Amino acid sequence: MELLLLLLILNNIIRPEATISPIVHTTTPLPTPYQPSWDSLDQRPLPVWFDKVKVGIFIHWGVYSVPSFGSEWFWIDWKAKPSPSKSQQILINKFMKKNYKPGFSYQDFAKDFTAEFYNATEWAEIIKKSGAKYVVL
Repeated sequence: MELLLLLLILNNIIRPEATISPIVHTTTPLPTPYQPSWDSLDQRPLPVWFDKVKVGIFIHWGVYSVPSFGSEWFWIDWKAKPSPSKSQQILINKFMKKNYKPGFSYQDFAKDFTAEFYNATEWAEIIKKSGAKYVVL
């Protein structure tokens, strides 16, 4: 609900002349079948709005934000066997040992992901001042 509110506020603050329109799903086949390669994906057309606005903000905000250490890949860097980044895993293990009790799990972060200081209006104002034309949360 808060995400929807943020998006509605952003839509009205950043683009007050815009109207909210439903997403239309179509069964029209793609003009070109895509292959699982970068070259193939690079052939896809950009949405007109995306090509025009150029500047946007992607916000990575989830349970992985609670420890305020690492990135959204916190869990995989911490617990994956083998780790995709051994050096990051070592840093995370040191961080966890220093800051959390033994046996603390990734799921234990969830109780602290409360959005207590989240203020959609404040975020919208900051994003508008930044010049961004869209935001993905």
